[in-house]
Amino acid sequence: MEQKLSQQQQPSNAFIAASWICLIAGMVAYNIGLWNAEMQLNEKGYYFTVLLFGLFSAISVQKSVRDQLEGIPVTNLYYGLAWFTTLLSVLLLTIGLWNAAMSKSEKGFYAMSYTLSLFAAIAVQKNTRDMKSAQQQQSTNTTDNSQRTEPTERFKNF
Repeated sequence: MEQKLSQQQQPSNAFIAASWICLIAGMVAYNIGLWNAEMQLNEKGYYFTVLLFGLFSAISVQKSVRDQLEGIPVTNLYYGLAWFTTLLSVLLLTIGLWNAAMSKSEKGFYAMSYTLSLFAAIAVQKNTRDMKSAQQQQSTNTTDNSQRTEPTERFKNF
């Protein structure tokens, strides 16, 4: 699975903005729903923790997959744990919503805002890595070009 990413292209500003907007919208909607929900504080804490756990897990999966693609070593233990915790966070939300005393539309709202948040977190993480990679590649190309032209410019005056 080790393959180097060739010619890295920076994501468009529109995609970067859309990713951030989706992440913020998903998280804000989920948390506003929790704030306004008529449930005990410990239930609200459970759902909030599941959101944070899911976001962290999804970002870990994206990071480990990207690291492998770029040839950065990732242990199988970390890779497996990242996937396991991501699936576990979705399972915990599903079990919590299944047993919750809420209307089906409210359960659907939490499920959709949770899913949007996880997907957007992955997209934001991917954009961040793409931008850094493109910037590094650009600076490497600039350095290579300046090293090629430097000797000829040095001897111009002779």
